[in-house]
Amino acid sequence: MDLFEEIFEEKSTPIPSVGELTQKIKQLLEGHFNQVQVKGELSNVKRSSNGHIYCTLKDSEAQLPCVIWRSNAQAYHSVFEDGREVILSGTIQLYKPQGRYQLIIEHAEPVGIGRLQLEFERLKKKLEAEGLFNPSNKKTLPRFPSTIGVVTSRTTAAFQDIISTLSKRWPLAEIELFHASVQGERAADEICTGIEYLAKQNHVDVIIVTRGGGSLEDLWPFNEERVARAIFACTIPVISGVGHEIDFSISDFVADVRAATPTQAAVIATPNREDILVGLDDFSSRVSRIIEQKWSKSAQRVEYLAKSHALKKVLELWNISKMKHAQAHQTLHHRIKNLMQERTSELQNWKHRLDKLNPNVALDQGYTRIWQNDQWIKSKSMLVEGEAIQVEFKDGRAAIAKEN
Repeated sequence: MDLFEEIFEEKSTPIPSVGELTQKIKQLLEGHFNQVQVKGELSNVKRSSNGHIYCTLKDSEAQLPCVIWRSNAQAYHSVFEDGREVILSGTIQLYKPQGRYQLIIEHAEPVGIGRLQLEFERLKKKLEAEGLFNPSNKKTLPRFPSTIGVVTSRTTAAFQDIISTLSKRWPLAEIELFHASVQGERAADEICTGIEYLAKQNHVDVIIVTRGGGSLEDLWPFNEERVARAIFACTIPVISGVGHEIDFSISDFVADVRAATPTQAAVIATPNREDILVGLDDFSSRVSRIIEQKWSKSAQRVEYLAKSHALKKVLELWNISKMKHAQAHQTLHHRIKNLMQERTSELQNWKHRLDKLNPNVALDQGYTRIWQNDQWIKSKSMLVEGEAIQVEFKDGRAAIAKEN
């Protein structure tokens, strides 16, 4: 057979079936588009009863059928709305029975909304549906706390603000700090550990979970689900004071009380000693007035009865008992006077005790206070020799540099 005959020889090549051809297309298509990203507008969003979400991604030139399986759909449930512009990531697959290709979605992100904000809204909606924000689950704060637990970093300005505020408002309270990171990968676990630890301390009356302001990323540990559930499970009332007034975190919604700032958290947790002292003075005055009023009414009643017609016949008996009545009157008046003096003395003692607990009284008298590394040095054993110190006067602090 020459070359010409070989070239033009009719060969019998098998013709593929529809399934075979589709399988070849499927292998070719999926082999080249196994990880893709695409941007477009969602339409025809449908949620099936088994948890899958079907939709179409389109622009002005084309449409792309898409599906996200139930295993991923829950995490991105809030993203899928008709008309929303999104970025979808996943794999192109061909559905062989219909000869139809589609995008199997693995990740979805709205255009213009960050991943963290989306996760915040998703978790907020989830926990709200579970009842973690329900006011009926909120615990009442104690009126006069003796020990206040604080979960935060000891190096933050937020902790110093809390110390300063509590020393002025309610110096009777002890502060028990659980040092925890307030940002970064370890923060959420350490915050949970702190809440659980303080909840087991029988002497702790209220817990403040706090940090200062920052970006959404900085504040994110307080948006973690495990932190929210630790706060909800805590048997002790919890105050959340995270960020600035405009910042809201998941911990704010689940806590028993939300404070706009760390300083406000300390204010919410305690009464004001000045208000208590004024209240004691008012109470003493009201008790005195009530006793005087009752005594005056009783005296008027006795005088009225003494002049009544019915008692004229017993006037002689009255005159005999008058002296005894006067003596009893004097005795009762003396006892009331002594009682008032005792109560007044007791109130003054309480006022004196509160004044003595004010740590700044000594400063007003000319004494000074030594600080080192933001810690009040109360004994020689606490002093780190060679490190810089600060001397606090009543009108401020002066730094003394460390020795070279």
